Amino acid sequence: MGNIILNNQQIAHKIERIAFQILEANVNEKEIIVAGIQGGGLLLAQKIITVLHKISDKNILLCEITMDKKNPIKSEIKTSLKAEQYQNKSVVIVDDVLFSGRTLIYGVHHFLNVPLKQLKTVVLVNRNFKKFPVKADFKGISLSTSMKESVEVIFSTKGDQVQLAD
Repeated sequence: MGNIILNNQQIAHKIERIAFQILEANVNEKEIIVAGIQGGGLLLAQKIITVLHKISDKNILLCEITMDKKNPIKSEIKTSLKAEQYQNKSVVIVDDVLFSGRTLIYGVHHFLNVPLKQLKTVVLVNRNFKKFPVKADFKGISLSTSMKESVEVIFSTKGDQVQLAD
């Protein structure tokens, strides 16, 4: 077991703050598409949507983004919503950890093939090792880590946590 960076309560607080930031960025929108990248991004998106439903009466749609994270350029990126469902809408792409930026930039690229009102990005942990020109508009925490260290976001019924391991 690694060093705990964020515990369940701290993660819940960060998710709530991110949800309020999303609302502030979409104050004039009736509908927001929250697109979670499969795995931790999707789980985080679901948690954000739960908070958004509590604090807003806006129509919030969940969209799952599926891709080969190890080789996104060679794989087809798919979404659980059809392009017409998010066309001319506000889209928020969610991932758990921003490391090199590869996964997030390919997710962003997919949505840029359709006209949107706006596109924002969310990560729970920003590791600051970007190799691609993408940033998180909303983030839970920024960590300065070594390349050798591993950050793991664990979403569990026993409690969520972010761990740092060597």
